Amino acid sequence: MKYFLILLLGSFVSNAQITNEQLNLMPWPQSINLTSGTFALTKNFKVNITGNPNPRIFIGATNFLRRLDGRTGLFLEQSFLTKVNEKPEAELQINCVRYGKIEINEDESYQLTILSNKIIINATSDLGALHGLETLLQLLQNNSTSYYFPTVEILDSPRFTWRGLMIDAARHFQPVDVIKRNLDAMASMKMNVFHWHLADDQGWRIEIKNHPKLTELASDGNFYTQEEIKNIVQYADERGILVIPEIDVPGHASALLTAYPEIGSKVGEGKITYEVQRNSGIFNATLDPTNAKTYEILNSIFDEVCPLFPSNYFHIGGDENNGKEWNANPAIQKFKNENNLVNNHDLQTYFNMKLISMLKKHNKKLMGWEEIMTENMSKDAIIHAWRGTNEGQTAGGALIKAAKSGYNTVLSNGYYIDLMLGVESHYLNDPIPKTIILTPQEKTRVLGGEAAMWSELVTPLNIDSRIWPRTAAIAERLWSNEEVKDMNSMRKRLKTISFRLEELGISHIRNKEVILRNISNNQDTRVLNNFSNLCEPLKNYKRNGGGKKYRMHSPLTLFADACNADALEALDFNVAVSAYLANKSKENKVLVTDFFKKWIVMNVDLITLSANAPLVQPLLPLSKSLSDLSQQLLLVMDKKQKINPTVLVDLLEKCNTRSAADVELAVYESLKKLL
Repeated sequence: MKYFLILLLGSFVSNAQITNEQLNLMPWPQSINLTSGTFALTKNFKVNITGNPNPRIFIGATNFLRRLDGRTGLFLEQSFLTKVNEKPEAELQINCVRYGKIEINEDESYQLTILSNKIIINATSDLGALHGLETLLQLLQNNSTSYYFPTVEILDSPRFTWRGLMIDAARHFQPVDVIKRNLDAMASMKMNVFHWHLADDQGWRIEIKNHPKLTELASDGNFYTQEEIKNIVQYADERGILVIPEIDVPGHASALLTAYPEIGSKVGEGKITYEVQRNSGIFNATLDPTNAKTYEILNSIFDEVCPLFPSNYFHIGGDENNGKEWNANPAIQKFKNENNLVNNHDLQTYFNMKLISMLKKHNKKLMGWEEIMTENMSKDAIIHAWRGTNEGQTAGGALIKAAKSGYNTVLSNGYYIDLMLGVESHYLNDPIPKTIILTPQEKTRVLGGEAAMWSELVTPLNIDSRIWPRTAAIAERLWSNEEVKDMNSMRKRLKTISFRLEELGISHIRNKEVILRNISNNQDTRVLNNFSNLCEPLKNYKRNGGGKKYRMHSPLTLFADACNADALEALDFNVAVSAYLANKSKENKVLVTDFFKKWIVMNVDLITLSANAPLVQPLLPLSKSLSDLSQQLLLVMDKKQKINPTVLVDLLEKCNTRSAADVELAVYESLKKLL
């Protein structure tokens, strides 16, 4: 009888009506219509492809089968897909009208229909079909004994054509496997542009065969060979992703000028030299725009780099040129006067216009950070806005200004994931805010946005935890309807998405334990994990103030590297505090006081752990402050003792001081509300 009830319950669950709220789709589709049936998954499940697609769909469909098999353990019989219409009887039919091109403004739409006996993906191109497969995989449901898909009709297409991720491989080199696993994660979130930052003050990361000195003198041996570049570009192409290289000029040029100091702008007695920088920050090293050899070397570099990247775009950086070397160079000042160049912006525009012709012969459009936008800059350039969206913002407004001035533009302001801000700040940051009035034509110039992962404080060990899962929320902002912005729904779905990213090799969850074992000296890490769920790394570059504390070879295996931007327990504590302040019932009080009791015990356990773990010592002052405040708040809430409010405020502020561990207590604001 017991087993009959289990089977009956399993049958009931699989046939129960699934609701939108139960689905963990991300990005959320434009249109979704659930019906009451299910498609039961068995080991006989197969895929068939028709139409005239790019061969990447065979790789994508095969990867889909392997991931589906990995989740379900069904031992699916179909192995590799290699040709069109090889399994006409298959339950999943993928119909692609034409060959998809990896370029901006390609048709990425798809229609996904799940019936009780058949699944159909219709797409104009194989790119849309790949997106449909990702959605289908996210729709997988289960009961206690089996797996199934809900019957549904989905019509979907992206809101913005440019949905990117920039990874800086210059400050800290990121090996090929790091790049590939992040490309897989991008594809799962329907992102389509990988912006690869390959040169900066701290390193030159791309092999240039005609200029071997660049990697010999300026890479510390860490660079991508041209064969590795080709391999990654092909890997990205198979996943529907455009790869755009960035070589940052004329500033951020310390590495380039270490190899070729003769094209720098520095003046002085004796031989002029430069060196690869070991700190973060803005440096003076700048190319000389008046030197013919500057363009000779750049032209030669571009001639090698451009053919490696089939995309139509090349990012030349152009940001943060402080102009100090130009201002101090009499020959450059004379050149400006002779050519009626009023200021350094005009001189940099002169320089950029030279690059446009170099890139044009390779059919590349120049893209650069917002500083390249000047009165005389070509309208063919793409403006990458990183300091603001709105016209009234003193720090920027570049995106809106660019769109209104006739430039295509991409937004990264608000998507700087290295700032370690919470996911909400990124998710609610829209490339076209409702408060901004743009004409329809101006809106089309806002191509989309790009998450920016600058790598001053990341290595292959912790980079995934800085990119994911927050970038999934950015991907949704760039794909889904602008009205999709419910934070509770997003956070609920993101928990599942975060877990599923591990299937693609993303190490944001597993590597946390690696770091905590290092800190604990290979002791039990549970108490460290508990404390990490209350703490977040210092935000807005405060952790590395002025770029002075952490150098390019400093350890990034510390407690702040194990903590994430959205501390899980801090979110739970905030919910408990809000409930208590709304209704001071006994039950709601217990929800809050249980946290305090836990934190008091946690402090004792951290002290015990620290007896054989020197790296735990920097955490103890902050843990003690939280424990001391928790003890006092317990007395107050249990009405066992009256406490001078000043004492509580002082204890609270000790929880808000800059920690030697480079973290902050994410529960501070909720504690402040409670007081």
